[in-house]
Amino acid sequence: MSDQPLQQPQFIDDVLGDNLPARPLVRTPRSARMVAGAEPITKTIERRLSFINTIDKPMLVIIAMLVALGLMMVYSTTFYWSDSEFGSEVALLLRHAGNIGLGLCVMMIFALVDYRVFRRLSIVIMLMAISFLIAVLLFGDRTFGARRALINGRFQPGEFSELAIIIYMAAWLGSKSTRIRSLAYGFIPFVVLVSIVAGLVIVQPDISTAAVIAATSLTMFFLAGADLRQIAIAGIAAVILGVLMIQVFPYAGLRITSWAAGLTDFTQTNYQTQQALSAFFAGGWTGVGLGLGRQKFLNLPAPHTDSIFAVIGEELGVVGAAAVLALYVLFMIRAFQIARRAPDPFGALLATGIAIWVALKALLNIAVMTALLPTTGVPLPFISYGGSSLVVLLAGVGILLSVHRGTVIRKNTPERRSAIASYDRGGRDGRTRLSRVSRSRGDDRPIS
Repeated sequence: MSDQPLQQPQFIDDVLGDNLPARPLVRTPRSARMVAGAEPITKTIERRLSFINTIDKPMLVIIAMLVALGLMMVYSTTFYWSDSEFGSEVALLLRHAGNIGLGLCVMMIFALVDYRVFRRLSIVIMLMAISFLIAVLLFGDRTFGARRALINGRFQPGEFSELAIIIYMAAWLGSKSTRIRSLAYGFIPFVVLVSIVAGLVIVQPDISTAAVIAATSLTMFFLAGADLRQIAIAGIAAVILGVLMIQVFPYAGLRITSWAAGLTDFTQTNYQTQQALSAFFAGGWTGVGLGLGRQKFLNLPAPHTDSIFAVIGEELGVVGAAAVLALYVLFMIRAFQIARRAPDPFGALLATGIAIWVALKALLNIAVMTALLPTTGVPLPFISYGGSSLVVLLAGVGILLSVHRGTVIRKNTPERRSAIASYDRGGRDGRTRLSRVSRSRGDDRPIS
């Protein structure tokens, strides 16, 4: 049989004019067709996946319930004070609602933005946080002997630095891979960065915020693959630093002393903890009723911010307090699910860091109100009255939603679908080859 030259396959791009192409004699492999048209198909699918289809609805429901509960409790704890100070029972409630509106706008904007943008901006964000922390020491408003806020108390750089270091740590740790366990490339740079940020916060002084920053960063460092010896060394260093802070800041030592005394004698603990526990005892299992609590009027310090969980315990009882705990547990579970399904290490670390951050803040507030830890100034996330704290927390939720949206969009792109079937190591030589559609002998005939 004489050799016949093979006829080259015809493609649409080879045909000029409006004439239809001839039928090819050789079938184009499906993988090649998918790769060739992947980009326009991807854009089509992204357009088809609307914002509503890609947003994480369970997370939205959890945040909506926490924020709604916060609105109720802020009104319950401020209506008397608001009426006496501003002439309206809803003055502080409306201010809190404005902060919620601003935070929700930031949350939606961050949810729309591709979370990978924050990786490119991580250094800039971190430098901004350090600059704000230096500025508050120089020009901040002094309240109760501390400089923690700028712009007449409306912006607290310490709150912003909590989210900033999570973004930077996710970008930095995600790029280090196995070098995290290196002393020069991993541990020392980590300690230096956390020490700078936490140190600037301690100088304000704001020990509780510094503790949140250090604990969140250390947990992210561990989950990114750090060696247990590095974690142990960092923990020992934190204990030594804590002892030094007790010597430098006498009020910290008094809080620890009163807390330790209260473990054996309730009457020896500090005043705030005593009043918080009294509120829980008065509430019982079902509470005295929303708005009917008495501790918030005269005895309980900061009932709308740091002590709001004690008011929940008094007015909604153990059942209401347990419901709040359940919402935070659901938030953590959902956030860790988003992290586990993230399409890249940066997204996974970013979602994990935000989950740990919110959990630590909630844990510190609740533990203080139940006398499990010494008194701190950490507000209850999404519930306590606040400006910059609430906005920054909702911004973190927006980043979580963006990571989830990125996972959904990538899962529905043809590149992701074809990647599973694009590699096949079943050949005799064991090498990788593109998978192809199996053909029968009749497939080299013209396609009819």
